[in-house]
Amino acid sequence: MFDESDNVRKINTINRRLFIITAAKILVFFGLTSRLFSLQVKQNNKYLTLSDKNRIRESKLHPVRGEFRDYFGNVIAGNNEVYQLHIIPEQVEDFRYITLRLKNILNLSEKEFQKIHKKRKEIKAWETIVVSDNLTWEQFSKVNNYLHELAGVKTVLSISRIYPFNENYTHVLGYVSQANEKDIINNENIKEKFVPGIRVGKTGLEKTFENVLLGENDIQRFEVNAYGRKISQLNYQKGSKGQNLNLTIDTEIQKLCTDLLKDKSGSICVMDIFSGEVIAMQSSPSFNPNLFLFGINQDDWQLIRNDPMKPLLNKTINGRYSPGSTIKPIVALSALENEIINPEFTVHCKGHKNPLELYGQTYHCWKKEGHGFVNLKEGMKQSCDTYFYEVSRRLGVDRLSETAKKFGLGKKVFGDLFENEKKGLVPNTIWKKNALGKGWLLGETIITGIGQGFIQSTPIQLCLMTAQIANGGYKIYPKIVTNNDKKYKDKYEPLFKKSKNIKIIQKAMFSSTNELRGTSYKSRIDNPKYQFAGKTGTAQVKRITDKDRELDLKTFEIPYEERDHALYIAFGPYKNPRYATSIIVEHGGSGGSTAAPIAKKLFKLIIDRHKLRQSIKEKKYLDI
Repeated sequence: MFDESDNVRKINTINRRLFIITAAKILVFFGLTSRLFSLQVKQNNKYLTLSDKNRIRESKLHPVRGEFRDYFGNVIAGNNEVYQLHIIPEQVEDFRYITLRLKNILNLSEKEFQKIHKKRKEIKAWETIVVSDNLTWEQFSKVNNYLHELAGVKTVLSISRIYPFNENYTHVLGYVSQANEKDIINNENIKEKFVPGIRVGKTGLEKTFENVLLGENDIQRFEVNAYGRKISQLNYQKGSKGQNLNLTIDTEIQKLCTDLLKDKSGSICVMDIFSGEVIAMQSSPSFNPNLFLFGINQDDWQLIRNDPMKPLLNKTINGRYSPGSTIKPIVALSALENEIINPEFTVHCKGHKNPLELYGQTYHCWKKEGHGFVNLKEGMKQSCDTYFYEVSRRLGVDRLSETAKKFGLGKKVFGDLFENEKKGLVPNTIWKKNALGKGWLLGETIITGIGQGFIQSTPIQLCLMTAQIANGGYKIYPKIVTNNDKKYKDKYEPLFKKSKNIKIIQKAMFSSTNELRGTSYKSRIDNPKYQFAGKTGTAQVKRITDKDRELDLKTFEIPYEERDHALYIAFGPYKNPRYATSIIVEHGGSGGSTAAPIAKKLFKLIIDRHKLRQSIKEKKYLDI
């Protein structure tokens, strides 16, 4: 009986266990089935995408930068194909082994080898290290032969900037160099289009127009195997090139400006007096912007950085100089406009022995013997300081300041086009009270009238001032990029009260260059086709003492840094004016002996190329 009941219990236990196991199997089966259904059906798209991410790679290529061209369509900043070598650390098993292989293949120096390892420590594992951004064709071919052995290494065909005219356009265009963290943070466009080794504008117009110059990336999609190697290209999305920009500058005139300023520190500007187009704008010394494309070496950088003539400074827009006697046309014009003097107003210049004395201060004319009795024309022609002392004393600094600002001094010429452009300074009584907390002195008016003291101007401001005198006294807005067709309501508005006053100043400037005793008479051109009118300027860089006057040293006998700056402003051709120029040679001595002869050489080429320029302009209008 007990045996039978035991058997029944055993059978029940077995059945119970079988039921539990069967139920568990069913549950597991349904669980697995539902999970598989979820993975295969419900989440199909998700895992298909993940699979594609393992199988398909996408890479952005370098965006092609827009070009800069001169007025005649010549490329002055273009693009060039370059070969680059990249390493992606996360795809490399043995980083040191790979870099040693590359060192042997490319004959890298120990310094270059260590630089790669330093870069690796500075970046994240998935970021790309640019080993070289300018491989030679021989190096590029050699690496490609070994590429199958170099996991995580890839060769890239990229685009780089090239400046075919070297130092001729550096201070206008600026230059590009590899984007740094600051560039990426400050510019969303750069951030969006960033690829390793991308180059962006660092200074000049390259930086100003970064967003329109930077093109759209090409996007490449390709299939890889389990080791991350490319199997096949799936598709290729072509990007677009950045916008091309055309400048108003004539390369031939720009090159001549470079030659005329060779071994000198200074600036030359040339402007169309009606359109405001800048024909040339050169600051000297300059440097070759191509040196910065792939990282400038220390030797070249130290040479540029430590040059006492400051090649990194764009003197045309950033150099602030006392205008010297080039301010005298504005002083005379302001006095005429305010009816302080008339053209026959006469002053007696007695020379060094009888200087002007005011409140214990003496004010000398530059000419030791004096100029005798001079009126406006003679005072301008011979640049008589004594004449302009008296005119400015009667005029007052506030009225002079108002006229000077009307004609372009004391404010930026290009607005926000160049981030480093300076405003200069045209002082008045309110300015001194606010800036220095002191009252204005009469003696300060006297020296302001000959372009010394607080007054500061940039070469481009002096060029604009001259252009507006030359065009009859009408307001213009200088332009350097032809793509910019901004409209100005007050363009061509008269800056004068009486047009005859402008003509008086024009004639006085003509006499300064083309009549005997004129300060730039030796630089005249007799042929009416090239004849120009101008005004010399000599800006002191130190106070002239009585001992200096007694010694009366020649320019070459004075230490370089103590020599006066030489300036010259001019417009021509005189009969039908079209172009204005300003020239400054730092520590060049006299404006008549150093700066004016440069204008003589310059105007011949400017006027000879006028017809060619006009033909291009007419063609553009016909195309429209």
